Amino acid sequence: MAKDPQDQPTRLVLLGPPGAGKGTQAHAIATKLDVPHISTGDIFRRAIEEGSDLGLVAKAHMVSGELVPDGITMTMVSRRLGEEDASKGFLLDGFPRNLGQARYLDETLRRSGDVVELVLELHVPAEDIVRRLSGRRTCGQCGRSWHVEFNPTRVEGICDTCAGSLHQRQDDHQDSVRRRLELHEQETAPLAGYYQDKGVLSRVDAAGTVEVVSERVLAVLTAHSAGSRTEATPSQR
Repeated sequence: MAKDPQDQPTRLVLLGPPGAGKGTQAHAIATKLDVPHISTGDIFRRAIEEGSDLGLVAKAHMVSGELVPDGITMTMVSRRLGEEDASKGFLLDGFPRNLGQARYLDETLRRSGDVVELVLELHVPAEDIVRRLSGRRTCGQCGRSWHVEFNPTRVEGICDTCAGSLHQRQDDHQDSVRRRLELHEQETAPLAGYYQDKGVLSRVDAAGTVEVVSERVLAVLTAHSAGSRTEATPSQR
């Protein structure tokens, strides 16, 4: 459904820890508002496929398990925002990831007379995220994901789709998940305070089914359309 530019936010940022369901909700939000869903992961993959200089540098960091440096990330995101499909709005997912990137985004938008209008923070208790991620199993043959608790296969360890063997990704082990959450809290979580001070942050309880969380997100968008900066649920901070 196309947005009405008179009452819908068109420049949004989606925040949340790994495992909060950002990718799923981002697709639904971008579709509803008729704006492109821009993720740093997609930007990096596209640059790597094109064989650009920045893409090759980004690939080197990603292969070694390191974060792509801020300077490269910001340059690539800035270029993506300059493309035609983002001229009337966008939903950013995975950027900014720290305060420096947030300030850079503000400055980039300011030059064209724009601002971040709404920031949605998906909130899920840490232990729920550990359960979500540590229970994931991926088929080594077809790539489909399953979950030992929420979406189990008929035969343990065997994919229902192709009968391939399932495995647990290294970064889905409990220790790895907890470390990822710690890094998120240290670097990315302060963004919530930054955007709270600007009056554009809305926190959404992302515990529950995809459909339930989507309803909560829709409630925030509706409230924003009415000129209100409300939270879908009371702040947990």
